[in-house]
Amino acid sequence: MPRTVIAIALAALLIAALVSGSAAQALPRGFFGIVPQSTIGKRDLARMRAGGVDTIRVMVSWGAIQQEPRGEFDWGGLDDTVALAAEDHLEVLPFLISTPGWLAKDWRVLPVENRRQRRAWGEFVGAVVERYGHGGEFWQEHGPRSKRPLPKLPIRAWQIWNEENYFYFAKLPSPTHYARLLAVAHKAMHRADPRADLVLGGLFGDPGQSPPRAWDAADFLDRLYRVPGVKANFEAVALHPYAADVGVLRALVEGVRQVMARHGDAAAGLYLTELGWGSQYDPQTVAFEVGLHGQARELRGAYRYLVSNHHRLNLRQVDWFTWKDITGSCTFCDSSGLFRRGRSFRPKPAWHAFVSFAR
Repeated sequence: MPRTVIAIALAALLIAALVSGSAAQALPRGFFGIVPQSTIGKRDLARMRAGGVDTIRVMVSWGAIQQEPRGEFDWGGLDDTVALAAEDHLEVLPFLISTPGWLAKDWRVLPVENRRQRRAWGEFVGAVVERYGHGGEFWQEHGPRSKRPLPKLPIRAWQIWNEENYFYFAKLPSPTHYARLLAVAHKAMHRADPRADLVLGGLFGDPGQSPPRAWDAADFLDRLYRVPGVKANFEAVALHPYAADVGVLRALVEGVRQVMARHGDAAAGLYLTELGWGSQYDPQTVAFEVGLHGQARELRGAYRYLVSNHHRLNLRQVDWFTWKDITGSCTFCDSSGLFRRGRSFRPKPAWHAFVSFAR
């Protein structure tokens, strides 16, 4: 009888350990994301949800929302996007960007050059977080007794800028200036919502150019960490590991993780807020265009590596760029979608590969 009791007890402990280990390795909430580059509607969001998408990454243009100094904030377009996402139980990861024309001649200028810019930037960050964060006005307006009740999905994480290490999005990229931007944003954000997480703008992994026009992600992050006090002003790092193949992507991700560990920030989360390959085949012009089946192959390899290593990397979210092919944007945006362009849904092999992970 004692042996039987011991055997049962050991079996119970083994089951408990297996269940605990499984839970510890579970993917974080909101892990599978999409970065749409065109207007999305209910049919898009329903298709995303059915395919296992958890999150959409959305640009929030300060210049479009506040077009006049001391002017009102126009939340109309952002309200619509957040409402549509909530109806399909999708979370939103916004990235705040674009200095208004009344504050700087170039939208890429980080608004920290003078007191007026810093004050206006802080007011904008505080206002948008106050509206959509925990306890935000938007969720109160769409409560159970409102005309359009919505599931309450407050925005939990906010990205500050986008590819701030690259001249295309930041005029004369500077770790010091970006640290100032974070300091103002973090203070305003946590005043509006103490539970909010500030995520760095997605660093372009290897922009292929040298300072002052661009920095490699690991070099920029290393110099950012050297700014006194900067670690207190963000909760997670973000990376855009665009690469010719999965091997290069892995090197970029591991390199950034090593920088974080070297600066004593291994506990911070890591987001990959853009990654992708194009389905056209033009590697001589764009290394990321690898053909229709190459796109699916690289997607499978990337997600296999990222999902299996998410716990070690403390990987919080992975966002595929983009939803549908578009024209007139970047050199590979016309073929990086999981669907071909147009109103109908014509999936590529990469979509089926994505669903095999996300679902």
